[in-house]
Amino acid sequence: MENNYSNLLIDIRKIIRSINLESKRIEKEYGVSIPQLLTLNYLKSKLEYKATPTEIKNFLNLNASTVTGIVQRLEKKGFLARLPKMQGDKRVSHIVITSNGASLLDQIPPLMQEKLMKKLAKLPPDKINQLNEAIHMLVEIMDIDKIDAAPMLAINDPIVKQ
Repeated sequence: MENNYSNLLIDIRKIIRSINLESKRIEKEYGVSIPQLLTLNYLKSKLEYKATPTEIKNFLNLNASTVTGIVQRLEKKGFLARLPKMQGDKRVSHIVITSNGASLLDQIPPLMQEKLMKKLAKLPPDKINQLNEAIHMLVEIMDIDKIDAAPMLAINDPIVKQ
């Protein structure tokens, strides 16, 4: 019985380690974190390449202060810009991807999450349900169901590293 636990823990560790390695590689090679990359991808997919901070927050499923930090770091790097939503009102703004941000996205190869999503899409619904139930059970067992989490796999998350 202990061997089953060991194998489960080893597999969980492999997942965590692979996410960590990919996250570090992307940050080292391209200078952005996975949540920053997800933000740029989101903006690139939007009409006119822009969104409000609230829309980004809702998409990332992170709190407002975390999203503010992500936006500020990307703005500092020149990958996005803030545009006033209304003339003269700086309180309300749109976040827009810049040409530098779009160019960066073109350079980055498909991420582990994208590959995982494609493979999951090929599974039958009952297998997806089994995986959902098993992973949800792990989240409950670990008592981590209240933690904010983006829909993207990332260890160097701004929640941890602010």
